[in-house]
Amino acid sequence: MGSMVFDPSTATGTAVVTGASSGIGAVYARGLAEHGRRLVLVARRAGRLEDLAARLRAETPAAVETLTADLGREEDLARVAERVAAPDVDLLVNNAGINGYGPFARTEPELLARVLAVNVVALTTLTRAAVPGMLERGRGAVVNVASLLAFAGSLPPDPLPHRAVYGGTKGYVVTFTRTLAAELAGTPVTVQVLCPGLTATEFHLTRGAESVPGHEERVHDEGGMPAEDVVAASLAALRSGEVVCVPGLTEPEALDRLRAAELAIREGSGPRLAPRHAAPER
Repeated sequence: MGSMVFDPSTATGTAVVTGASSGIGAVYARGLAEHGRRLVLVARRAGRLEDLAARLRAETPAAVETLTADLGREEDLARVAERVAAPDVDLLVNNAGINGYGPFARTEPELLARVLAVNVVALTTLTRAAVPGMLERGRGAVVNVASLLAFAGSLPPDPLPHRAVYGGTKGYVVTFTRTLAAELAGTPVTVQVLCPGLTATEFHLTRGAESVPGHEERVHDEGGMPAEDVVAASLAALRSGEVVCVPGLTEPEALDRLRAAELAIREGSGPRLAPRHAAPER
């Protein structure tokens, strides 16, 4: 599945990266800064964000703007959406996300609502803020960060986490992005969904109600693929036009088989009921 290509190293506009204070977001920020991009870095941890911005200003040719915001709060999301819609923005990286891991029946409803707000509502709102202007200006790209857990719905917890809502939100991100890519095919706007597996960040150190404390970035005990490799795969996929980027997938034909399976399932849209669902004859 392909789309238009977008080379972030030669683009001249501003890149907005959410969840930029650590992990994958911080690596995107550094990679883009090294190409001299103008950056808007968004996160809720002001201290971490300012520390990163100061380092990038000192070590790279980038101009760096920070926007402290909690994307689970409507007023903060509105501020970020306004910035994303500005005419200088040609790249949006929707990286912010929280996990809310835990058994569904025992996880706080407020936390699950927050997972939906950050992972689904904020991502959709910011994409909608970005795309119309990109289409009008004739250039732009959106990267939405999902997870391979989007494809693990049938697998039970252990060793995977309890993740019904998180996995559901990432399934939304995959379907939303793929469908949007089909809608925008032939336009100058590129969209990508990045689906990393376990990544060596601090993501698993909190469920998301609160940020990971402290100024020093850490890595959860489970380890995983280096965030630098995840981001390198995403940027390479932007240049090649891959809509679905799975950094560790060595057999891209698996995505072709997924599309074939989806087509087979859609055969069920006909007017006739499947025999196994028919009422038994008396």
